[in-house]
Amino acid sequence: MNILKHIAAELQLEESQIKTVSDLFAEDATVPFISRYRKEKTGGLDEDQLRDIEDKLNYYQLLEDRKESILKSIEEQGKLTDELKEKIVNSVKLREVEDLYLPYKRKRKTRGTVAKAKGLEPLALLMINSPTYEEDFDAEIAKYIDVEKGVNNPAEAVQGAQDIIAEMISDDADTREVVRNELLDHSTVGSLKSKTPPKETDRKKDVYDIYHDFKIDITRIKPYQVLALNRGDKEGFIKVNLGFSKESILPKISETYFKFSDSAFMELLDEAVNDSFSRLIFPSIEREVRNYLTETADTHAIDVFTSNLRQLLLQPPMMNKIIMGIDPGFVSGSKIAIIDVTGKYLAGDTIYPHPPQRRVEEAERKILAFIQKHRVEIVAIGNGTASRETEILVAKIIKDNNLSCHYLIVSEAGASVYSASPVAKQEFPDLEASQRGNISIARRVLDPLAELVKIDAKSIGVGLYQHDVDQKQLRKNLDDVVDSCVNYVGVDVNTASASLLTYVSGLNTRLAENVVKHREENGKFNSRKDILKVSGIGAKSYEQSAGFLKIQNGKNPLDNTFIHPESYEATEKLFELVGASDSDIEKSSLAIKSYVDRTGALKIADELGIGEPTLMDIVENLLKPGRDPREEMPKPILRSDVLKMEDLSEGMTLTGTIRNVVDFGAFIDIGVKQDGLLHISQIANKFVKNPLDFLNVGDIVDVKVIGIDIKKGRISLSMKSDI
Repeated sequence: MNILKHIAAELQLEESQIKTVSDLFAEDATVPFISRYRKEKTGGLDEDQLRDIEDKLNYYQLLEDRKESILKSIEEQGKLTDELKEKIVNSVKLREVEDLYLPYKRKRKTRGTVAKAKGLEPLALLMINSPTYEEDFDAEIAKYIDVEKGVNNPAEAVQGAQDIIAEMISDDADTREVVRNELLDHSTVGSLKSKTPPKETDRKKDVYDIYHDFKIDITRIKPYQVLALNRGDKEGFIKVNLGFSKESILPKISETYFKFSDSAFMELLDEAVNDSFSRLIFPSIEREVRNYLTETADTHAIDVFTSNLRQLLLQPPMMNKIIMGIDPGFVSGSKIAIIDVTGKYLAGDTIYPHPPQRRVEEAERKILAFIQKHRVEIVAIGNGTASRETEILVAKIIKDNNLSCHYLIVSEAGASVYSASPVAKQEFPDLEASQRGNISIARRVLDPLAELVKIDAKSIGVGLYQHDVDQKQLRKNLDDVVDSCVNYVGVDVNTASASLLTYVSGLNTRLAENVVKHREENGKFNSRKDILKVSGIGAKSYEQSAGFLKIQNGKNPLDNTFIHPESYEATEKLFELVGASDSDIEKSSLAIKSYVDRTGALKIADELGIGEPTLMDIVENLLKPGRDPREEMPKPILRSDVLKMEDLSEGMTLTGTIRNVVDFGAFIDIGVKQDGLLHISQIANKFVKNPLDFLNVGDIVDVKVIGIDIKKGRISLSMKSDI
């Protein structure tokens, strides 16, 4: 099989593009690097297309390796025919190859192998290959009765032959495909309450009640239902089953396997078909179907998770702000931390304004003193335990003292994970773990990306069933998202932590630590060329990383752009063509753009010896040198007064921040204790199949309150317009 040609057809791309990308991967080029700096070679493929190619290359390489192993195994058995070899070689799915290999796998002891050992295989073949048999069958059966071999009577002989036939049917690739497709297209997925469920907690009882008598067509089941059923089945609260019509499936098995529609042995063959399906085929295919549903649900859940994570990581930073982080709590108190405009920890304390201590006045004095002493501009409050109580306290302090600062509620998911991590211990060796979480909360406002990369993405709190999906695939996809975001934004090589640098194209943990170590020992980097002085960074890692490592106020102003050093010569020549100076890029860039527009990009690119896409990237970066692409995202909502659930009324319109997007809608922070639910049916005035087509984590949206249940703490929201 021509892998490159097959991938090209599957992804609707040119074979030359797949070949180019494959070669670049073989040279250890990264997806972000190829996407940004090799557009001419790939034809402008974006990151998603490149990752699709990468996944396909890995899959088909695995497939080819498996084919080679299987062909070798069958050949060693002396059973490899030209027809079978052709089928295996031309297979494009791993499942097809495994089906073809099934009859040749070394089997453990089965009813079929036992019957073969008794010498009953010729009888089985007679029943299959002689539909018009007119001889004395009883006499034929008598030939196989052999007490020493364990065949004591005609019934045992016939049963053994049927066992062999059942196994032959089960091993047939075409038959398995027919059954597989029938179950995937026409079965139902159901569940019943387990006869012996574990002791139920209230939480689990609420969750699984709806699945105690559940049934749905397999083509209509939702991904989150699959994952919920899997979890309930695994925990023992429910038993999942696959419903099907045996009356529909058995005739299709017969039609597929047998080359005739009638036979002298049809009654016996029908019994073998029934046995083959019930005992051998269905249990195996049921596992496959369940696995297929799980894989599909996993893919969907991971896509939702990665989409939410990307939006969260790309939240705009609140740069150059002095921020107070508060990690709220009751018994153990609320932790306070102040960070400066660079994220440096300045001071901290613990206050006890909430029950059981209720030292409210003392807490107010400490918060006010911190705000006034350090000129705090933003108070970031974690959204966990005692969050809204702390919000009320902070809002009161701001109002009573006529302060100019504001506050916002920040997701503290993963803060405890960070506070106990080696990274946190290295950053704050003299602080207790409980004091580190509030620093993380504050830094998430200052620069969300730089802080959140220190935390296991699975713990950030924007997923759905993240602990139930394929953990290996989840980890890969989440790492891909973090890689993409870090390189999309770029990093300041003179301030970035090792945690952030690790995700830069071309770098790894060791090289990232070496960059920080070199910076600490030799001072800041003055040019991108200085990066080559870092231990371990050679020509390849420099090529892959240099364009993403920015240097502010360095020797070369181009070092603060995404223009790669390999394009500096062309960029300088462009300045010369226009008669502009690179000492003031912003001023000269307008003249350069005007010149390119007048003369034509293709003509100038040819003159500079570069591709047109590279030229346009150079112009774009000259127009906005040092720009942070996150600046275009909506800023977080800052508040100075508190809103209680009791203040809400139906019909009220509020502005909120989307905290999480799930299959059935989105959860939105509208400034009260409980996030409101925007159900999928309330997103738009038209049918919405996928909330992610309309909403992203971090989006600022206007919503209308359409339902309030104070007792249950539920708020229903709508984005539908009045018609």
